[in-house]
Amino acid sequence: MTPDTPSYQSGFGNEFATEALPGALPVGRNSPQRCAYGLYAEQLSGTAFTAPRADNRRSWLYRIRPAAMHQPFERMPDGRIVSDFAGVPTPPDQLRWNPLPMPQAPTDFVEGLVTMAGQGDPLLQAGNAVHVYAANRSMQGRAFYDADGELLIVPQQGRHRIVTELGVIEAEPQEIVIIPRGVRFRVELPDGPIRGYVCENYGAPLRLPDRGPIGSNGLANARDFLTPVAAYEDIDGPHELVAKFGGRLWRAAMDHSPMDVVAWHGNHAPYKYDLRRFNAIGSISHDHPDPSIFLVLHSASDTPGVSSLDFVIFPPRILAMQDTFRPPWFHRNVASEFMGLVHGAYDAKAEGFVPGGASLHNCMSGHGPDAETFEKASRADLSKPDVIRDTMAFMFETRHVWRPTQHALDTAERQREYQRCWQGLKKHFDPTKKEPR
Repeated sequence: MTPDTPSYQSGFGNEFATEALPGALPVGRNSPQRCAYGLYAEQLSGTAFTAPRADNRRSWLYRIRPAAMHQPFERMPDGRIVSDFAGVPTPPDQLRWNPLPMPQAPTDFVEGLVTMAGQGDPLLQAGNAVHVYAANRSMQGRAFYDADGELLIVPQQGRHRIVTELGVIEAEPQEIVIIPRGVRFRVELPDGPIRGYVCENYGAPLRLPDRGPIGSNGLANARDFLTPVAAYEDIDGPHELVAKFGGRLWRAAMDHSPMDVVAWHGNHAPYKYDLRRFNAIGSISHDHPDPSIFLVLHSASDTPGVSSLDFVIFPPRILAMQDTFRPPWFHRNVASEFMGLVHGAYDAKAEGFVPGGASLHNCMSGHGPDAETFEKASRADLSKPDVIRDTMAFMFETRHVWRPTQHALDTAERQREYQRCWQGLKKHFDPTKKEPR
């Protein structure tokens, strides 16, 4: 049965082997003629069979009933989930939103998903989507899986208990959870309402980046990623299976819980990571390294050195650079940035960017610190380091343009005066005075 307190295995991309009953895992073979305990063997593949060994993702599951045992799927309302981003013109404006309000009616995780932006096509397994969510009840008698992509869940409020067919994960704000493509799960709310962000990755599975000149230590360490041990439910009775497939939601009736995997081995499995364990790297002389030093996970593209998706965080850190404007500088990028704030304050904005909120700066749209932050940082005493505490911001960055949904453009949570934060920047230019002001 599913445990009250989850247990985990350590490591990223490992070939795990775990069983909830002794001897449930076959020895020396994947699909024996008869499995122990009368179980069924089933392979779950997250990559092509012939993908290189280092990139291959698959798990063998030993379950009470095969995953195929459900009634035919039927269409269901998509709610506020969107997967077609071509129908709404994408403005080059900088965009920012207040947090998604908590729902008044009973709403579970799936019902609470709201798509903010995206690009690509889930049917082509290329691109990404960003959703926010707010929920006030647990998923009851229903499970969800996403055939269109893997889900990177970033909790912002409330403890999340995520019961998957491969085990149980509990996560709190400042932790993240990755649910691989096709893995069935439900979200329970042990402490009340929850809120957060989701990046739906249609492309290659997320992986740890190479460290390059940084060397063998720093950034996210593989041992800090936690994958659940096997746990199962042997529950008969009506259940609903909800699938996201081809950009739409579908549902099928089942007569048992789909969380019935007694044992499994492989590496296509859910996992979590505590962002507070990230070892931030920075400058100890002058200027800024590029923000790629804050990269936690990325999805590789078909272009070497260019990701389809980067997941970047801005955690507590110490800034000691000399003769340097220490907050993030003004910039325009070929990449497009969707940012969120889990906790505290972001050091490039004095106000307006709050926990649970979000911002979007698309390709070549200028952005950077607001007027108040610029004036303060320009006059700061650089003889002392800036110790940035009590913060956790993140960014979903992609080489593709984030295309906002109609909801994102029209919602009351959109800060329509966002551009005013830069209008107070003063003109300091004086061709007669060379010295810095």
